[in-house]
Amino acid sequence: MTVPNPLLSLPYEPAIESLGDEYFNVVTAAEFPQQILRFRNNDLLLKLGLDPAQVSDADFVEAFGKFQGRSPFLALRYHGYQFGVYNPDLGDGRGFLYGQVRGTDGELYDFGTKGSGKTPYSRGGDGRLTLKGGVREVLAAEMLYVLGVRTSRCLSLIETGEALWRGDEPSPTRSSVMIRMQRSHVRFGTFERLYAIDRPDLIRNLLDHVIDCYYPHLSQESDRYARFYAELVQRVAELAAQWMSVGFCHAVLNTDNMSITGESFDYGPYAFIDRYDPDFTAAYFDYAGRYRYSYQPLICRLNLELLQVPLKCAIDPKDLETAIDQFEDYYHAHYRQRMLQKLGFDQLEGEAGDRLLHLTFQQLEQKEIGYHEFFLYLRKQFSPSWKAEVKFDDATAEWRSTYQQAIAHFTDAELQQVRDRLQRHNPETILLRPEIETVWEAIDQADNWQLFEDLLDRIWKSVDRVALGTESRLKAI
Repeated sequence: MTVPNPLLSLPYEPAIESLGDEYFNVVTAAEFPQQILRFRNNDLLLKLGLDPAQVSDADFVEAFGKFQGRSPFLALRYHGYQFGVYNPDLGDGRGFLYGQVRGTDGELYDFGTKGSGKTPYSRGGDGRLTLKGGVREVLAAEMLYVLGVRTSRCLSLIETGEALWRGDEPSPTRSSVMIRMQRSHVRFGTFERLYAIDRPDLIRNLLDHVIDCYYPHLSQESDRYARFYAELVQRVAELAAQWMSVGFCHAVLNTDNMSITGESFDYGPYAFIDRYDPDFTAAYFDYAGRYRYSYQPLICRLNLELLQVPLKCAIDPKDLETAIDQFEDYYHAHYRQRMLQKLGFDQLEGEAGDRLLHLTFQQLEQKEIGYHEFFLYLRKQFSPSWKAEVKFDDATAEWRSTYQQAIAHFTDAELQQVRDRLQRHNPETILLRPEIETVWEAIDQADNWQLFEDLLDRIWKSVDRVALGTESRLKAI
């Protein structure tokens, strides 16, 4: 008796499909010469209500490498502003919506592919994903998740046995196909396309869909469209603050890479900063530094402003402006809180908090110390004895004196909470480019996946996993 594949037996929902074919094209997956499972995310299986022990590697290969037993596959249609220039020739060009399913939390999630073959939107490309690109996305998503960033995650990565030619990697290079799990693959650019083809009716249909699926608490409100946009502004502002606090540079913040749920996804030439450099630019092709590290909040706000153009079909422009005017307040409040948490505080009100943060950035800019190294040093060196009145005569004297004043009246229990926050918000492992390259070199030169597996394990052990509510359940093959 054949045991059903649990991945194919999930209760998939036709949420996007039910909107009609104005929003997608039905496509087929590529056939690959081989399928080798390189990564499976058992933590996400639990989120789907599946027992990892009951899902075999062969199940992953059948569902997400051979693409057997499920249809239809939907290549979503969208446009987008790419580096400030509107591009109407976009859409899922090397991926598709595999399916949508509820998690154990009751929320709807998308399975989206990357590297699954050509679609009508491939624009002359081969529709494939390099194995290195897949490895990088797995690592980025897990690192960001552990750091408390609202992010997509990878469910699986399968090597597919083809030789690919790329201008930004030594070629030929190995190929892969990935499954990305996130709340929604509906993008800002999805609405932009509908405006470009003059379909306000489809914009309203999509708004109703987005609200019903991802903002259900607004569904019965008479002004639900305006409230949706206001909440999206807050989510995106907080997402930008999350990136900035963890030192992450996304690198390609085009409107087709902005999710309507305010979720981070699609990790290409990203990088975590080594030293605090506001002008750091992750993508080698971003010659003008449009998406540099310090510009990310500004770009997110700009993309929200661009989204107003199609949304004006359904939302009063005054409501849109009222909402976007709150962006900076949301951003600064969330960024301030996250940076104070990295310093060990839940909140530090008024001038005391502002002064400590100012001196912290002064230290980061002036000293020869890495961004993450600074906070890791604080995590390791902090002691309740810092509360004592001690005079400092070194270059950090003003910072240390200000920090000491902030904890001067803390009880022993509060000092322990400071230590706990430092442990929780400052990882021992951070995903810098040299380490990623070392991992990839072992894979590329010797097919050695041990460093990849070890790095994933260290990422999960680098912070307090209790705060995440889960233990490490990842598996690299």
